[in-house]
Amino acid sequence: MGEAIGQMLAPAVGIAISPVSLVAVIMMLATPRGRVNGTAFTLGWAATLAAVVTAVVTAVVTAVVTAVVPADSGLDTGGPGPAWSWWVRLAVGVLLLVLGARQWRNRPREGHVHSPPGWMRAIDRFTPGRSAGLAAVLVGANPKNLVLAIGGAVSIATSGGGAGGKAVAVALMVLVGSLCALLPLAVRLLGGERSMKLLGEWKAWMSTHNSAILTVLLVVLGAKYVGDAISGLTA
Repeated sequence: MGEAIGQMLAPAVGIAISPVSLVAVIMMLATPRGRVNGTAFTLGWAATLAAVVTAVVTAVVTAVVTAVVPADSGLDTGGPGPAWSWWVRLAVGVLLLVLGARQWRNRPREGHVHSPPGWMRAIDRFTPGRSAGLAAVLVGANPKNLVLAIGGAVSIATSGGGAGGKAVAVALMVLVGSLCALLPLAVRLLGGERSMKLLGEWKAWMSTHNSAILTVLLVVLGAKYVGDAISGLTA
């Protein structure tokens, strides 16, 4: 179980560091229906992330059981994962590096004002259903989050240990990956009205440094995946 948990921590933290999602939930919490919509957003985020990670883990484990991967590949034995899993991690790493380069290239230029997307301007009119749907889109349609979710799920599925350990790792990955929504919601529910000042400061900082945060995150995680893959393939 320890190996599975260790494998999912980096991608889970990468998913949690989502400036756009953090800004979205903070904006929701400032609306008249903020607590309800913020809760719906958080539940939608966690449910979508859980569905993606569970689906990938199940698909990979099923492929192994049906002999797509040889029984002596190392899966569930505590040994190294199957060779194909390292190629998947290499592909994930390259994709993250490409996304990092794209994020930096498309960063806002000084003197240019970018208007917020339409859903941000309409967020005060959101219902709980639309809030949960927005969370699902930000998880499933965001390339960074989707690539990290798949990479983390493959790492869990091909790690040593049994089904129980993998299930715990999946649950922890969903929990850690949902902190971008869970933390602001907890601050708002437990901190009272003064909590909005703190959340406003978080929002301003994330909005200002969004491109730099994502660029550094994507490059660091991409380099980690590529390095791990090269080590696994040459071992």
